[in-house]
Amino acid sequence: MQNQQGQTHQNMHTGNIPQQMNHGGHEVLDVSEVLSGAIGTMDQYTMLRQHVKDQELLGILDRQYQFMQQEYNTTVDCFKTGQDPAVPTQSYKMTQNNDFVYGLQPSQPKKPVQSVGELTDECVSGMMLSAIKSSASMKTMAAMETTNPVVRRVLADSIPNCIEMAYEISLYQNKHHYYQVPQFAAGDMQQMVNAYAPANGQQMQMPNNNMTH
Repeated sequence: MQNQQGQTHQNMHTGNIPQQMNHGGHEVLDVSEVLSGAIGTMDQYTMLRQHVKDQELLGILDRQYQFMQQEYNTTVDCFKTGQDPAVPTQSYKMTQNNDFVYGLQPSQPKKPVQSVGELTDECVSGMMLSAIKSSASMKTMAAMETTNPVVRRVLADSIPNCIEMAYEISLYQNKHHYYQVPQFAAGDMQQMVNAYAPANGQQMQMPNNNMTH
């Protein structure tokens, strides 16, 4: 991340802009939505924690909560100052391995619960996954509308963390058969993965528009 301290920005009507005001209108609204969404996700994790029965899932929830809290503070820091945050964006490290089990086995149809007493680890992990996926979408949209280079980089760097956390939860779900992964038949899959070839690497030739008289 490049330090933006001392960099001058201009408003065509009011002149020089101080660093803490170096934000466009879309950016202010979108980053506010990202931060509100982050609070909502952490609040949801807090509420769900008491319903977790599996210690492995509890460990995932607690690690992700602590990481999200620091990432939230980093985003608030650079959003308020327009400068590099005191604590830069970190990289989330999941503890699950990458081994998905493919195929479907019979299971009961899913339906909404009627009371909090019916919440299971499957329900909790599903709500965690939905919250993280929503956060990834909001951060991606916000990053594309952000003019402040520091805030844009913080948002962009946080998106892979959402992907990593979502992947960790889906691996946990798959291991417990909450999230089953179907596959195409071998012949169909082979045809699909071989349906594309590399580009030839040659630069496109532009037509010569010079007229010869």
